[in-house]
Amino acid sequence: MRVRRALVSVHDKTGIVEFAQALQSLGIEIVSTGGTAKLLREARVRVLDVSEVTGFPEMLDGRVKTLHPRVHGGILARRDVPEHLTALEKHGIAPIDLVVVALYPFEQTVARPDVTRAEAIEQIDVGGPAMIRAAAKNHASVAVVTAQSQYRPILDELRAGGGALSDATRARLAQEAFRRTAQYDAAIAGFLSSEGASTAPSDASDARNEMFPALLRLEAERALSLRYGENPHQEAAFYRQIDAPAIGLAGMKQLHGPELGYNNLLDFSAALSLLLEFDEPAAVVVKHTNPCGVALGDTVGAAVLRAKASDPVSIYGGIVGVNRTLDASVVEALAGVFVEILFAPAYAPEALEELKRTKKKCRVFEVPCDRALVPATLAEYRSVLGGLLMQSADLSDLDPAMLQTVSKRAPTAVELQALRFAWRVAKHTRSNAIVLATRDQVIGVGAGQMNRVDSARLAVMRARDIGLETTGTVCASDAFFPFRDGLDIVAGAGATAVIQPGGSLRDEEVIAAADEHGLAMVVTGVRHFRH
Repeated sequence: MRVRRALVSVHDKTGIVEFAQALQSLGIEIVSTGGTAKLLREARVRVLDVSEVTGFPEMLDGRVKTLHPRVHGGILARRDVPEHLTALEKHGIAPIDLVVVALYPFEQTVARPDVTRAEAIEQIDVGGPAMIRAAAKNHASVAVVTAQSQYRPILDELRAGGGALSDATRARLAQEAFRRTAQYDAAIAGFLSSEGASTAPSDASDARNEMFPALLRLEAERALSLRYGENPHQEAAFYRQIDAPAIGLAGMKQLHGPELGYNNLLDFSAALSLLLEFDEPAAVVVKHTNPCGVALGDTVGAAVLRAKASDPVSIYGGIVGVNRTLDASVVEALAGVFVEILFAPAYAPEALEELKRTKKKCRVFEVPCDRALVPATLAEYRSVLGGLLMQSADLSDLDPAMLQTVSKRAPTAVELQALRFAWRVAKHTRSNAIVLATRDQVIGVGAGQMNRVDSARLAVMRARDIGLETTGTVCASDAFFPFRDGLDIVAGAGATAVIQPGGSLRDEEVIAAADEHGLAMVVTGVRHFRH
């Protein structure tokens, strides 16, 4: 169907002048509103004001402009219904074949930390969504454009088709239009809901209800089509949540290497989450979502060498991340080591060039590594068979004031440093988790076992197989020791201090075992299961 008349009303005017000029060159009449009409006239585009179409001026500070039968009649009239066309002729209404609308920037407005409720309310577009929905409903006859990215392909098709757009194009544009209005309304509903939640809930149940609404709607856009899923016979894609902060993998930028896979992204997320625990120069190595190497250093190059030494076998095919600018020392530390992904917040130019030259199959990413960017209200979602689980993200840090020494011997200052380090690593290790560490390096990890004593055996075994010294290490357990057997194993390996949540029915027995071995034991009262 040929486009003869277009209604253009956009808040974001990027590219609209060129688009309108191209429409005019195709012989399309343009109707426009307020600031858009003014801008187009200044660019020598012939424009008919919507007030000339409706016979009414824009009213109420621009709240009412296009809400009129002479606008919506022109959009909604079915071209295949003679009675509709007769009604248009009777009332002197010209059909509108193309609607171009960019909505008020509600999402950007409410993203500002200093936004007021009054400002947010004024950015709720009314006429724009009404026109979009009308045009999308009547897509058999009308095309609707809702994003600047659509301008060029629409122009290309109009030029190739003698000023016409295909049925398929109009149908696709309608789908995208309804998706946009749904997203817009969800943002408004979310803001109003959060505004209501600003008043203190009357009890814990009310607080939970505010975080976990009765009806949960998530909007996400496909950011990447992946090579395959967990296994080659499965298909997969990565979706980025719309209007969520550009944190985590939503903020990643690939600088080098092949396309990502499903498992790559799972490991990448696990590695980044762990790295965000540290303010000091740090390096992490993750394999199958578990840390196999973590270390601190005066520089990230030194940290990578220590992290690599934590498990020089498992680093092969792993994910490596550093939280400072990646320089030549990191590249040198990883010479001859194949890693699936290497990530950092920034790269020294010469280091990036060397990576591109020497690590052809390594995926190199730039990604923010600043914990301060992560909102305190971050939520996590996981699918289960037939449903979705939602919880607040585990962002709690170790509070030294809450630590309770339960053994006869208190930990030394050096042991406390090591316990804090080991606790952060255990928090990101699959349960049941046991971590042996010094104050700046992981020595052994036991992860994902069905009982805690096997995790303890595995942590000690891995360290000794690699040739690392377990004497003088400390031990972190993500949950309480249900029996003393796991504690006996790490004590026998030479661990001198233990950190654990406590809360077992056999706490007294476990504490007594610690005293027998001369271990210092502190309890946190906080568990960090990771399933």
